[in-house]
Parts: sequence; C-alpha cells; structure tokens
Amino acid sequence: MTSLSARNLVIPSRLAATDLTVASGELVALVGPNGAGKTSLLRAIARVEQASGQVSIDGENVDALSEARRARLLAFLPASREVAWPISARDVVALGLGARNEQRIDELILLFELQALEQRPVNRLSTGERTRVLLARALASSPRLLLLDEPLSNLEPYWVLRLFEILRAFTEQGRIVLVALHDLARLDRFDRALLIAQGRVLQDETPAKLVASTRFQEIFRLRAAPVGWTIRR
Repeated sequence: MTSLSARNLVIPSRLAATDLTVASGELVALVGPNGAGKTSLLRAIARVEQASGQVSIDGENVDALSEARRARLLAFLPASREVAWPISARDVVALGLGARNEQRIDELILLFELQALEQRPVNRLSTGERTRVLLARALASSPRLLLLDEPLSNLEPYWVLRLFEILRAFTEQGRIVLVALHDLARLDRFDRALLIAQGRVLQDETPAKLVASTRFQEIFRLRAAPVGWTIRR
C-alpha cells in the first residue's frame, strides 16, 4: 500500500511551507485560481525543481533515491504537451520505461487507443492526441505516485470520462494520483480536494464540503448552482 508524506515544502515566492499526507488509493484534486501554486506544489513533490523540504513515498526519501528507483515510485506529467524530438508516439511511450518492454508498450497503446497513431511523429499529432501519448508514458512504469498537471486540457469529452476510469482503476491498485484541476465541474470525481491560493493550501476537504464553503466561493468568485455555476457578486 502506498503513502505520500511531504514536509515543509517551500519554493521561495511561489509556495509557502506546506505539509501533505496522502494515503493509498486516494485521487486528489488541487484547485485554485491561476497562479495559486498548484503547479508549484506538484513540481515540489516531483522534485523537478529546487524546493526545500522532504518528500517520502512509502517511507523512502525521494531525494536519496537513484534516478531509476525514483522513476519507479513517481511520474510527473507537466502542463506543457510539447515534445522536443520528432519521434514516434510509440517511442515516446517507451521513454517512460527504464528498459524497453514491447509488451508493456502494447498494453498502453491499447489502453489509450493509440493504435492508429503509434508510428506517427508525436509533433504531428493534435494536442489532445499528444496528451494521451504523454499520459501513457507517465503510466508506463506503473509508478506508486502519479502527479498530473491539467491532464484534462485539450481532451475531447469521451477522453475526459475515459481518463477518470483509468485513474480510478490506478488508485484501486493502491496507488495515489494528484491532479491540478481547472474544470471544477469534475470535482465530484475525486476523493479529496485541496484549495490552494497565494502559494498556500487553505482547505483540504471532500469535494462537496469544499464547494459549499464560503472560502471556496470567495476565492473563485462563484456559487454552485443547480446546474453549473453562477458568478458570486
């Protein structure tokens, strides 16, 4: 069973001292206005930029691990969908593996329905298609912790729903998923929601309690309506 512990994570001027504990099987949303610190928190946990503090997965200090071991424990999908090299979609998926495994690549190609795209250069795919390829790469090593920055962006409705099925199946295996999210209408798909503003985690609630809170409404300047949202005057 997987556990995540983050202690005193700080990125100067972007992320205030943050503690976070996530248990096995949880699907957690990070919500907040633009520039709130959602991406900074994901990047601090992923250790892809200099952030003080400590991150442990199943008691293992991520900073003390080899690159190969870290890749087995966590994967991070950034908000950018750019890929530097004009390589095939199949080869991009393979980059998520420590050693190339054609059977595992085939499984991911089928999972994300990439059969017609796998030999095409990834820079010739649409942004939504490229998102599916990059999600497949992130899942390739079956990491215990998956960090996704705006994974729903540019996905058509079918793939938004399909991705939630995939992520839920992933957490049901005892793994953890953290998602930076803009589409508040999808909050009910999550187990927990963290409200982030000005680089701080202000609330950690179930999605229903968070949406009903005064602080949520003040920060987003919205109220939940019977269908969708209304502007909070």
